[in-house]
Amino acid sequence: MRPSGYFNVNYNQDMAIVRTHLQWALLLGFLAFLAVIPLFLSNSLLHIINLMGITLILVLGLNLLTGYAGQISLGQAAFMAVGAYVSALLGGKAGLPFLLALPMSGAVAGLLGLILGLPSLRLKGFYLALATLSANVIILWVLAHSEALGGTAGLNLPQASIGPVTFYSRLSWYYLILPVTVIMVFLAKNIARSKAGRAFVAIRDNDVAASIMGISLYRYKLMAFLIACFFAGVSGSLFGYYYGRLTPEMFTVFDSVWFVGMIIVGGMGSTMGSVFGVVFLRGLEQALTVLAPALGGLVKAAGSATFVSGMELILFGVVIVVFLVFEPRGLAHRWELTKASYRLWPFGY
Repeated sequence: MRPSGYFNVNYNQDMAIVRTHLQWALLLGFLAFLAVIPLFLSNSLLHIINLMGITLILVLGLNLLTGYAGQISLGQAAFMAVGAYVSALLGGKAGLPFLLALPMSGAVAGLLGLILGLPSLRLKGFYLALATLSANVIILWVLAHSEALGGTAGLNLPQASIGPVTFYSRLSWYYLILPVTVIMVFLAKNIARSKAGRAFVAIRDNDVAASIMGISLYRYKLMAFLIACFFAGVSGSLFGYYYGRLTPEMFTVFDSVWFVGMIIVGGMGSTMGSVFGVVFLRGLEQALTVLAPALGGLVKAAGSATFVSGMELILFGVVIVVFLVFEPRGLAHRWELTKASYRLWPFGY
């Protein structure tokens, strides 16, 4: 990549995800960095990064549904739970290997999302959000009250293994989650650039105009729900195997709101926005956990001890409001501006 601008001169360059030699070098260097860095990290940091990877897979699917297709969903936590419980049934009770349980969990969650996405054919906006929220509550209630699914006691999962390799430590799990996450990132990027991705954007911008142009609203809305719930199911499968035990309390309605907040902060309609949103809010969550004792001491000294318990929720709300007001297009928009300014340097236009 050269300063003062790099422009595409054919369709192959225009469609390529990685276009220049510099971009290839940076990408390979970044992947090498990701492969080496866990050797120097503590178990607590590895745990945080593993959770980021699992969460990123889910948020990628949600961004395709909400950011690209414009279909608001407050039910991703429930479909994550579906993927996790299906893995528990397939891997724990049926004895299927991990490599089969993982995609099958995503497929089952995707099919359930396809069914529960049917209201999107008639509903939109606030009404669709309430419909998906209702689906979230229903699924979590069924998980909590079904004896076959363990009820409130939950289910156990075996240790994930691929051939002779068993994943039991956080370091070994890192080397499992990393390639799965990278694959899902490139899958989401290619879906967004495909014919379906362009149809999603057209429906998001104006569904009436998209219908007039010949885009099937029914087909692509349901496809968006199918893809988003498949991603959530894969994320839930990894989540269940990672913890080894599942209970309904591990998946809450607030988690679904938390995931929507990640794509707001990172940037809707952007694959990199999903990455930025997950890293930013998960990092903020962990930073608050570390700083909570000191902040709690100050607040208690001021006579407001009850404030400490809600500090995380308050800060989360403040961050969302700040981004909605001052940076509504998210961190991904700022990243695009930074790249554009570099590519066109020394010119300002």
